Amino acid sequence: MRSLPTVPVTPETAGWEYLSFNVIELAQGATHHHLLDDEETALTPLSGSAELRLGDEVHAVSRSSVFAELAPLGYTPPGVPMMVTATGGPFTFAIGSAPAEGRYPARLLDPAAIKSEVRGGGAAHRQVNHSLAAPIEAERLILYEVYVPRGTWSGWAPHRHDGIDGSPYLEEVYYFRLDREGFWMHRNWHDDDPDHPWEEIYRGGDGDFALVPGGYHSSVACPGSNMYFLNYLAGELVGDERATPPCFDQQHTWIEADWDDGAWDLPVVGPSSVEIPK
Repeated sequence: MRSLPTVPVTPETAGWEYLSFNVIELAQGATHHHLLDDEETALTPLSGSAELRLGDEVHAVSRSSVFAELAPLGYTPPGVPMMVTATGGPFTFAIGSAPAEGRYPARLLDPAAIKSEVRGGGAAHRQVNHSLAAPIEAERLILYEVYVPRGTWSGWAPHRHDGIDGSPYLEEVYYFRLDREGFWMHRNWHDDDPDHPWEEIYRGGDGDFALVPGGYHSSVACPGSNMYFLNYLAGELVGDERATPPCFDQQHTWIEADWDDGAWDLPVVGPSSVEIPK
């Protein structure tokens, strides 16, 4: 079991090249200033309300909860300041950045433009919101917000995006929230060298996060908690290339043809009479 990382995540602390990430809570009236000369930045409101200044533009943003509504995202290119001031109480937000040249302007991204889809099935279905994914314009940053019913897997069939087997190279942070007391688990792994298989497993609660430095990966919510997670990704893909799909584990893609194939209907093995609770 790998220890949970601490924020802020930087290329230096994570041991990778592109992605930085942080979660910040501002007290009422407090201000956070952000300016990077060679990186683009995306801000995701998580709860509360704030005044968000993106360069010369000022916007009011708010979100009651990640479980209740979507929220606009703030985006700035390199060299453009971002300033956040909490209004009406504490304001919590996620912020991430990656190297960029400045191809796209500072702007507030309307949630009405976000593509939303339900993926998977059976014990592996979830809602995926493409918060900052192609064709929404950015250089390297990619963002998703994912909603996973309790007791359900996400990222199944498992996939990888670490530059192996023709996959694109992307670094990734999973930031988890739970709607009640419980826990989540996340696994990274590969068996590229059968003599030296690699695996790391994270276990955490509401507000914890995991890193994906490589390998296949999947996550699961415990049976008592519905799960939300926010993905920030960045890597070698730029602009429209960000639509490039990952590489899936071919040992497990069979389930996509029929998510209920082989599923048990209990009881399976037992005495002639098995008590079934009503």
